[in-house]
Amino acid sequence: MRFWTRQFSTQVVLALVVIAFSGCAGYNTVVADSAEATHPLKVGKRAPGPMLHGVDGNPFDLAAAFADKPTALIFYRGGWCMYCNRQLGDLQQIEPELVRLGYQLIGVSPDRPEKLRESIGKHKVSYRLLSDSKMKASTAYGLTFRLDDETVTKYKGYGIDLVDATGETHNQLPVPAVYLIDMNGVVQFQYANPDYTKRLDANELLDAARSAK
Repeated sequence: MRFWTRQFSTQVVLALVVIAFSGCAGYNTVVADSAEATHPLKVGKRAPGPMLHGVDGNPFDLAAAFADKPTALIFYRGGWCMYCNRQLGDLQQIEPELVRLGYQLIGVSPDRPEKLRESIGKHKVSYRLLSDSKMKASTAYGLTFRLDDETVTKYKGYGIDLVDATGETHNQLPVPAVYLIDMNGVVQFQYANPDYTKRLDANELLDAARSAK
């Protein structure tokens, strides 16, 4: 009887641990077949905060960053994308105002750390860029989709080597997106567009940041 009770108690504890873990990790795990089929995380939802990597290759705790101050979180495709490069430059222009409003600005892409350093040098970026080569953050936010073979081949014809950019062979990209996240880790604003040529205007981001305060 004592053994059965101890065994039952162990099973209950394990079940509770599984439930608790599922609650913490209960974010999107699906990789869509196209940008149009993604389901970006919505306003009011808790923002996932997986461990990513900084430009030095060291782990970076995204959840801890959210708890430190309000965050403007930007998902972009990579330093090889001219639309992303334009966006990174525009964000650099408004970063001082975002900081004045109390925000930190963080850019996330599939680029490996070495490629992030190239983007920082190219655009004189003063805000933080993080590597999501494994697509943990992008997938958790419902932004990840897989490129078809035809598109991968077309990109190679343009000189775009995604394996070199990411250090991975998954051929996945995020839908470009912008999130404003409060210190409780809750999404206050979201913009995501499967058409990668259309980005949120920097001034619209500032307006959203002022409204979310």
